[in-house]
Parts: sequence; structure tokens; C-alpha cells
Amino acid sequence: MKIGYRTIKTAIGTPVSITLAQLFGLTNFVSAGILTILCIQPSRKRSLMSAWQRFLACVLAMVFSFIFFELIGYYPISIFIMLILFIPVTVIFKVTPGIASSSVVTLNLYSTSSITGPLLADQLLLITIGIGTGLLLNLYMPSLDKMLKSNQEKLEENFSRILYEYSLYIRDKDSSWKGEEITDTEDILTKANTLVQRDRENHLLRSDHTYFDYFQMRKRQFELLKKMLPLVTHLPNTDYISNRIADFIEKLSTSVHPGNTAILFLEELRELRREFHEEELPTNREEFETRANLFQLLHEIEEYLIIKNKFKKTDIPPRKSRKEKNRENSLSS
Repeated sequence: MKIGYRTIKTAIGTPVSITLAQLFGLTNFVSAGILTILCIQPSRKRSLMSAWQRFLACVLAMVFSFIFFELIGYYPISIFIMLILFIPVTVIFKVTPGIASSSVVTLNLYSTSSITGPLLADQLLLITIGIGTGLLLNLYMPSLDKMLKSNQEKLEENFSRILYEYSLYIRDKDSSWKGEEITDTEDILTKANTLVQRDRENHLLRSDHTYFDYFQMRKRQFELLKKMLPLVTHLPNTDYISNRIADFIEKLSTSVHPGNTAILFLEELRELRREFHEEELPTNREEFETRANLFQLLHEIEEYLIIKNKFKKTDIPPRKSRKEKNRENSLSS
């Protein structure tokens, strides 16, 4: 069973905050551990936002607790009335994620049956230790580059396989492919988008992200690959042009990488389109349907290449070929 870094942070932060609260001689020192647990977040940006929301909510809870418990008394009905008014106030101040944390402080104050200045200072220090410990732990976030790179490589392998299978079907009507790469690609794009969002939130002073642009580009290309599938599978027969397109797609399948070679393929596609128009007109319905599907397929391929040609990010290193990986392994060994 894999233990995540948030679990490790929680396991470390909880006893640390409790120990600090004990050293300062605070009442309800265990609550510091609870506040730390509630503050562990998956990214730096969320952590800062969470810490601020929880701190402000806790301070508001202290004010509300003092007013309602001292005016009405230390009864369950006081908690009821206080929460009825307190929760809408957290909505107004946009600190609703801090309701759980503030409840800890509220119940601590309720249990004392008397709120004094030293007790409020005690709780304020307790809040600072609990939330502060969680915030400090969240400043460390493991790099997601390795996971993003892995998703990139899997995605490009899938794109390459999909294009290759398209070329086989056009040329040989090979229907042995089950299309697993299409569903797998959808999953990869979803996971990659989540990772990119998390990684963007870990960089507090930087909003742009190379992998964000990359996966957005691949997502748009993938939509076109899915549109090509029915065009490929509904070609009535195979002729000279369809074989030329199959060769072109097969060649394209060997060049799926972050680098930008789309301009070369666009030039070759224009030549292919010229040959397409120079062919004799179809003489029957089957030839006409084949020609119409091929024409539409060329259009989708062109859009696929234009999207890649507009992608200008070159910070992502290209995926190494199997031959290059084997050469590196032999040198390292």
C-alpha cells in the first residue's frame, strides 16, 4: 500500500503541533493537532488560502463565542443560535472552509464556562500553532515533473499507435485493433489536467505552465483523432489515393513528439491534396463515398497538424526513442 505525502505530513505535523502547544502550556493542546490535520492541503496556493480562511474563521468564532456565551449563557441553545448566525457570516467573508476549524475553538471556549482575556490569548496561540504548523509543512511540495513527463510519454505512444492503426485499416482493412489506446488517452488527459492544475498551484508567483499548454494542445488533437475514426472505418474500398494517405498517416505516427515538425508534414499534405485533385472523378457511388471520406480525412489531418504547428513551447524535452534509451542503459551499465 502506497503512503502519500499528505499522509506523511499529517503524521508528522499532528504530534509536532501538539508538542508545541504543550510546551507553551496551552489548554486543550490536543486541538492544535486537529487544526493541523484540517490544514494539510495538496498545493501551496490552496495551503495559503486555507490557512487564511481558517485563521479568520477561528478569530470570528472567538468573537461570536464571547458575545453569545456571555450574553445567553453556556447552554446548547447558545451554540445553536450562534451557528445560525455565524455560518452566514463565514459565507459573506468567503471563509466557509474554516467552519470545521472554528468549531474546534468554539467548543473549547464553551467547555470552559467562562471566557477571559488570557483564555482568548491562549486560544489565539493555539490557532497560530495548529494552522502555522500545517502551513509550514505545506511549503514543501514534491515535484510533479516526473509524473507529468510520464503522462506525456504515454500520451505520445498512444497517439502514435492510434495513427499507425488508422494507416493499417486504410491500407489492409485490418480490424484486429480493439481501440484501447483511445479510452486510455482520455484517462491520461484527465489525470494530466489534474496534475497540471496542482503543479500550477504550487508555483505562487508563476501562472504560466509549459505542460498546461502542451496537454491542451494534445486534447484538441485528440478530439480530431476521434473524428477521424469513423472516416477511416467507413472507407468502402482502397485506391491509389487512400494508399498514399495511409502511407502519410503511418509516417506521421513515427513523428509524435513535443518538437515542432508539423510544418514539414503540412507541406507534404498540400502535395498530397494536389494529387488528390488531379485524380479522375469517381464513376460510381462507392468511389464517390470513398473520395468524400478521404477528402474529409485530409481536412481533419490538416487541422491536427495546424494545431501542433501553433504550439510554440519548446521547454518540454522530446521523448527519447527506444533505441536512444537502450543506448543510455548500455552506457550506464
